[in-house]
Amino acid sequence: MTEMLHTPRLVLRRPHAGDWPAARDFFMSERAVGVGGPHDLGRAWRNFAAEVGHWDILGYGMWAVTLRGEDRAVGLIGPWCPADWPETEIGWVIFDPAIEGTGIATEAARAAIDHAWTALGWGTIVSYIAPGNSRSIRLAEKLGAVHDPDAPQPKPDQPCLVYRHPR
Repeated sequence: MTEMLHTPRLVLRRPHAGDWPAARDFFMSERAVGVGGPHDLGRAWRNFAAEVGHWDILGYGMWAVTLRGEDRAVGLIGPWCPADWPETEIGWVIFDPAIEGTGIATEAARAAIDHAWTALGWGTIVSYIAPGNSRSIRLAEKLGAVHDPDAPQPKPDQPCLVYRHPR
């Protein structure tokens, strides 16, 4: 599978152990509220380990987003479909608040969505978003996704908003 994607400003690469400090700091911060955080150290570690393990189990997963010429992960964006997810998802988290508002997440998510349609051959793509996560909702809508209130929930006991991406 494709372990690296390139866009005009970015390199999306398979995450590695060196990304742990940035992931840890994100998952343990208030910025992680949209993904159930802030988390304690153990939960932060498990969240990041799941990202790395997704690649080992499925051969693909969310990429670490890096700026061209740098290897520092500023976020994770890409395919995400744990065994109990009802649909295939493109997910995103941005570690570095300085990246927000620069279009980096949009650029990376567009590349990930295109990859999922073409290389992975997905027939459907959704993004699961916590209610009230206005930045993620805006990103989904910027990408052309539409809220699908009838879509199955990944965690029915913790309902989220499901945004469906057009082909």
